[in-house]
Amino acid sequence: MKKIFIAVTVAASFFVIACNGGNKSQEEPQTTEAGKDTATSTPSSASNVVEITANDQLKFDKIEIHVKANEPVSLTLKNIGTMPKESMGHNFVLLKDGTDLAAFATSAISAPEHIPANNSAIVAHTKLLGPGESDTIEFTVPAGTYTYICSFPGHYMSMTGVLIAE
Repeated sequence: MKKIFIAVTVAASFFVIACNGGNKSQEEPQTTEAGKDTATSTPSSASNVVEITANDQLKFDKIEIHVKANEPVSLTLKNIGTMPKESMGHNFVLLKDGTDLAAFATSAISAPEHIPANNSAIVAHTKLLGPGESDTIEFTVPAGTYTYICSFPGHYMSMTGVLIAE
């Protein structure tokens, strides 16, 4: 009887591990303060270093980012998904506070790389990334609250977050 119980327990453990697979994209989005999350930060000349990922489940791994105002920010976006860029490309677009997200997203649909040209609402943006690709951008923002989205068609509704410069 003991052998059956142990076998069932081991099998159940493998099932739980296999179902979860250690996939971090299943976890809740995390909040980080730039420059203090040393596990994901990389050296840069910028005092604010941020790393953010995007995945095939239409999620950024961070929904709130804190940076120091008026100091250079180095932000790296990594697409950790596996789906093709044509159907599941991701970018990071930092927008001014008060931007109409639906109107912006509509204008991005047919724009090259889904970034509308000459749009005054854009503070900074990465290029559109396919699976396994990354892009690093540098920018400086004054104190305030900024919304960031993925502007690939349809993604902005679930791929959004807030950058707070203090």
